Amino acid sequence: MAQCVQSVQELIPDSFVPCVAALCSDEAERLTRLNHLSFAELLKPFSRLTSEVHMRDPNNQLHIIKNLKIAVSNIITQPPQPGAIRKLLNDVVSGSQPAEGLVANVITAGDYDLNISATTPWFESYRETFLQSMPASDHEFLNHYLACMLVASSNEVEPMEQFSKLSQEQHRIQHNNDYSYPKWFIPNTLKYYVLLHDVSAGDEQRAELIYEEMKQKYGTQGCYLLKINSRTSNRASDEQIPDPWSQYLQKSSIQNQESYEDGPCTITSNKNSDSNLLSLDGLDNEVKVDGLPNNFRAHPLQLDQSSDPSNSIDGPDHVKSASSLHETKKANTGIIHGACLTLTDHDRIRQFIQEFTFRGLLPHIEKTIRQLNDQLISRKGLSRSLFSATKKWFSGSKVPEKSINELKNTSGLLYPPEAPELQIRKMADLCFLVQHYDLAYSCYHTAKKDFLNDQAMLYAAGALEMAAVSAFLQPGAPRPYPAHYMDTAIQTYRDICRNMVLAERCVLLSAEILKSQSKYSEAAALLIRLTSEDSDLRSALLLEQAAHCFINMKSPMVRKYAFHMILAGHRFSKAGQKKHALRCYCQAMQVYKGKGWSLAEDHINFTIGRQSYTLRQLDNAVSAFRHILINESKQSAAQQGAFLREYLYVYKNVSQLSPDGPLPQLPLPYINSSATRVFFGHDRRPADGEKQAATHVSLDQEYDSESSQQWRELEEQVVAVVNKGIIPSGFYPTQYCLNSYSDNSRFPLAVVEEPITVEVAFRNPLKVPLLLTDLSLLWKFQPKDFSGKDNEEVKELITGEPEMIGTEVISEFLINSEESKVARLKLFPHHIGELHILGVVYNLGTIQGSMTVDGIGALPGCHTGKYSLGMSVRGRQDLEIQGPRLNNTKEEKTSIKYGPDRRLDPIITEEMPLLEVFFIHFPTGLLCGEIRKAYVEFVNVSKCPLTALKVVSKRPEFFTFGGNTAVLTPLSPSASENCSAYKTVVTDSTSVCTALISSASSVDFGIGMGSQPEVIPVPLPDTVLLPGASVQLPMWLRGPDEEGVHEINFLFYYESVKKQPKIRHRILRHTAVICTSRSLNVRATVCRSNSLEDEEGRGGNMLVFVDVENTNTSEAGVKEFHIVQVSSSSKHWQLQNSVNLAENKEAKLASREKGKFCFKAVRCKEKEAAMQSSEWYTFADIIFGNEQIISSASPCADFFYRSLSSELKKPQAQLSLHTEKHSIEDAVRLIQKCSEVDLNIIILWKAYVVEDSKQLILEGQHHVILRTIGKEAFSYPQKQELPEMELLKFFRPENTAVSSRPSVDQLSNLIKTSLHYPESFNHPFHQKSLCLVPVTLLLSNCSKADVDVIVDLRHKTTSPEALEIHGSFTWLGQTQYKLQLKSQEIHSLQLKACFVHTGVYNLGTPRVFAKLSDQVTVFETSQQNSMPALIIINNI
Repeated sequence: MAQCVQSVQELIPDSFVPCVAALCSDEAERLTRLNHLSFAELLKPFSRLTSEVHMRDPNNQLHIIKNLKIAVSNIITQPPQPGAIRKLLNDVVSGSQPAEGLVANVITAGDYDLNISATTPWFESYRETFLQSMPASDHEFLNHYLACMLVASSNEVEPMEQFSKLSQEQHRIQHNNDYSYPKWFIPNTLKYYVLLHDVSAGDEQRAELIYEEMKQKYGTQGCYLLKINSRTSNRASDEQIPDPWSQYLQKSSIQNQESYEDGPCTITSNKNSDSNLLSLDGLDNEVKVDGLPNNFRAHPLQLDQSSDPSNSIDGPDHVKSASSLHETKKANTGIIHGACLTLTDHDRIRQFIQEFTFRGLLPHIEKTIRQLNDQLISRKGLSRSLFSATKKWFSGSKVPEKSINELKNTSGLLYPPEAPELQIRKMADLCFLVQHYDLAYSCYHTAKKDFLNDQAMLYAAGALEMAAVSAFLQPGAPRPYPAHYMDTAIQTYRDICRNMVLAERCVLLSAEILKSQSKYSEAAALLIRLTSEDSDLRSALLLEQAAHCFINMKSPMVRKYAFHMILAGHRFSKAGQKKHALRCYCQAMQVYKGKGWSLAEDHINFTIGRQSYTLRQLDNAVSAFRHILINESKQSAAQQGAFLREYLYVYKNVSQLSPDGPLPQLPLPYINSSATRVFFGHDRRPADGEKQAATHVSLDQEYDSESSQQWRELEEQVVAVVNKGIIPSGFYPTQYCLNSYSDNSRFPLAVVEEPITVEVAFRNPLKVPLLLTDLSLLWKFQPKDFSGKDNEEVKELITGEPEMIGTEVISEFLINSEESKVARLKLFPHHIGELHILGVVYNLGTIQGSMTVDGIGALPGCHTGKYSLGMSVRGRQDLEIQGPRLNNTKEEKTSIKYGPDRRLDPIITEEMPLLEVFFIHFPTGLLCGEIRKAYVEFVNVSKCPLTALKVVSKRPEFFTFGGNTAVLTPLSPSASENCSAYKTVVTDSTSVCTALISSASSVDFGIGMGSQPEVIPVPLPDTVLLPGASVQLPMWLRGPDEEGVHEINFLFYYESVKKQPKIRHRILRHTAVICTSRSLNVRATVCRSNSLEDEEGRGGNMLVFVDVENTNTSEAGVKEFHIVQVSSSSKHWQLQNSVNLAENKEAKLASREKGKFCFKAVRCKEKEAAMQSSEWYTFADIIFGNEQIISSASPCADFFYRSLSSELKKPQAQLSLHTEKHSIEDAVRLIQKCSEVDLNIIILWKAYVVEDSKQLILEGQHHVILRTIGKEAFSYPQKQELPEMELLKFFRPENTAVSSRPSVDQLSNLIKTSLHYPESFNHPFHQKSLCLVPVTLLLSNCSKADVDVIVDLRHKTTSPEALEIHGSFTWLGQTQYKLQLKSQEIHSLQLKACFVHTGVYNLGTPRVFAKLSDQVTVFETSQQNSMPALIIINNI
């Protein structure tokens, strides 16, 4: 139970006090009425004695009574009606609410922190009123009148006669059988005569005389002169007298919620100034009968006849309306009680109560106890006093009490008033009233036995109840509290006597006693046991107290507390106590909230919402319903629909209260703010026939961090080129679409007159569809004047003038059950300034279905659309995006800080040009190496001219706009037969197989020294594109060499002619997807020709072998490939002629066929070689047909140069030589250079394709870059072979020294040797036995450095096989030659070979050693792997 103001030791004595009746004459009542009080009310604040009182018990022992209080009330002859009592209790509870601003206790139990009000004043008020309004009954005497005050005024004509009349009237009421009410304790009631004297108006001497006469007649102990009204009721009086009555008398009505204290002696019986009820003193219906006031005919708790005959006060219908309450309040506010009384009068009244109690009441009680004691002794024949017998009764063996079930239902048994069993009960009650609990317990115990023996169950239950209370209150606690007595009494009252009022009193007292002993569990069980269907109010209050028991236990039972609070709230609600119901539910909510009890939470929130709405606490109602909707509800669809409609209904009422107020925040649908995306610019145009718009950026594209990084790098690349290789410090990559992955720390820039699209991600958590209507963005705009003044114009409603910002409105947006859906909302800025997008505004509604809740139907004529709209409310939701968590500095790492996210705060800048790019005849599929011509259309759709148009791509080898000079670029595709994309010249048949020479500079094709081949300027006419203008340019494409799907990114860069401070440039993106299929594979090798003669006598011819394989699998319908031309391009070399194709003119390759070509290559002429420095390349074309493709023109040269530049960019394998001598490294480099060659082969082909029964001719080119003599080169990228898996080796490998010697291949290329001799030699051996043959050894230095050469002729072939085959011969003359060859010098040595007989001989035996002149180390150049030099010696 909750904490109480009074302890149980104070509560019980205050609840059972001696009752005194008051009977006043009319004149006496008039005197008290001057103070707006009845006589009984006048005494109320002074009814507690301020000092201890002494009396003697029957054993003549002195007994002390502390804090004695008496209850004085006017005589009322009608018993109170149960319905009226119920109404009174209902009003008492509803009138007592928690104080505003009351600080609640915080109880921590486990992981719960609960704010709980420690006290429950409404329960204490209820209990007090309940105990005081209990009707007197025959089986107990605690609230029977012990005495009667007869009050007359000194102003009466015959006061003594008036006293006689009053005395007779009291006697008549007590002893006449017409009056069964009120009840009197004993027939001989104490009469106490009080003379009221009005000091300000009466004659004091007369009063004293009358008082003397009274003392003569009634004795000094039986009368009193009470002087009151020492001043007239004058408001202007200076002295401010306190008003002690206000805490006892309610100022206006029961339902007035203003403060009234629950003091220790609060008497609330008079809290009913209700118009239905008569006031407690009955003054409102004074009717004189026989000259006496008949003010005791009706009980104040009598219901008016017009009232509800069912007396169901628990129903909500009886709660007074606010207006009538207000009127009552207004009428009663000005009343001041005790206006004619001074502080002296207060003391006189206090003194009067003391005198009455000391001299009248207590002696009377003492005498009565003695009389009853004597009667009992004589009846029992026991020893003189009960006291001495007590031990005998209790020390012996106890008679076991029969269980309730065994006892007969004889609760109807009634004892006559003089029955001895009742006398002992009377004595017990008297002892209890004067706090003599030991004696009271003895008497109750005796009475209990007697009643149980007689099976008078009602009497027995009463005796058990009071015996248990007496035992508890006994000083010194000689015995434990007999809780089983109470349990038996409660069960008897409830089940046998069917008297719930008495059972309730038992429970209230017992629970309070158990609580004081910290037996909360037993108290809770007791309270819960008395909850029943007959009274919702009682059940609610007891359940609430049970809940407090659970929370106040040693280890608090939090969930039990919450559950019983919910039950209490439900019963309060049924009893019409809406505020208390709401409070209970709110307190229980603390336990269930956020613990996953979603259905319980929904129920509580729904009830809180309903109760709050009933109490017109609309904000609370909205908040509660909002919670039901925003939690992940597990309710059924129908239930969710009901919740939603209820919410909308309440919300509508709230919004109608303040129609001009700010828009409320709506809870549905959920908005995932961080997923909000902002797009700046127009939507992409769809493809139109052969015209395809650039893909650019759109909201339909998924974010890809890799591609995003690629675009960023492309933009940085082009910006660096524009700014002469340096990226400006203020550069930030252009972002057209902002999302949660982009960098949103800066204010984004938007261009005036270009739309801003905001994509908002909605999610409907409910199982019912939501319909949003009139959905649009909410924004604030701050225009910037060029005059420098800022005039902030805040527009928060779409209805405003749209001349600044145009706003798109979506009329209907349906989100199905549990669906996530995005809405794209647009703004059209028409002015420069700062824009802040705040959120979205919309009408939230449901689709009108078959279900309606609480009769709320569709609003007539509110909506016309695709869906039938149910109820809807207008509101907003803000878009608040949390920025990224900062993690740079130490402070940021140790704390949680978030950066800004400004994607919704764009700055609107001045006009900028806007480019649109369209691709015409752009292919989606190509053969590898295929050349195709397409057109690109550039359109300026803005009002500003644009310039500096460039395109940048990571794959520049894929496309070209042609060379820098008009001559190199073919005019149009119709310039030659078959609409070839190449520039061609018809040739005559004589020049077949001989190279046609032309040359071109790579600078013309954008591949200059130090240039960026990826950044390509677009050749706009006049370099400017005017507003609205469009230009079409040809674009050649070449299929990538690898088959598969290729994504090729183009980034178009352009600037405004007029420089803008905020936006320097703009970009447009395009991603082309090309699918390539296999065509030809080309492999080529180059080797030195052994023939040293050419037309100029210089060594250095080479042979080029080209293998071409058709790898096409005919998927693309390719019939065959024709090799139409093979061209070379090099600074130093050129193809001269074809070696092996004289007889086979047409080079056709069907599927999977391979062709082999051999060409002779020679060094370029001196004049051509002289132009090397200016990046000039010599092109040589060998034609296999009657049409020459000019390979030095676009597009052939473009793609050649692009493939060359991409090849040059690849990292070359460097030889790492771990040696300390740099000289050896240099030597090796020089030796390596001998084997290097820079010859590039271009194979041009045509493919014949059958498509849709039409024959098409495709054309293309492949490139092979030859770098090293003898090393095979390929036109297609080689896949790296992955090494096979090896076993792990668990030992440390030895360090193997890297050889610094050049490889055999490299050395063999340093000096080229060639033997010149006759193939056969005839010699007459019979004439001359020795045959001498002259042989010339040609030594050619292939390197650029001087070489020292040693020729050693002493070398003999040691292998026996060689001897057998070739035989032996001898060189004559000098056996070793030492020579020095200059750079690329050719030297001839004249040698003589000597043979002794005929045969075939190998002359290739000389060993040649070489070293660079400035080096020490000698390398042998091995010629052993070269072809044998065979000579035949014939005999003639």
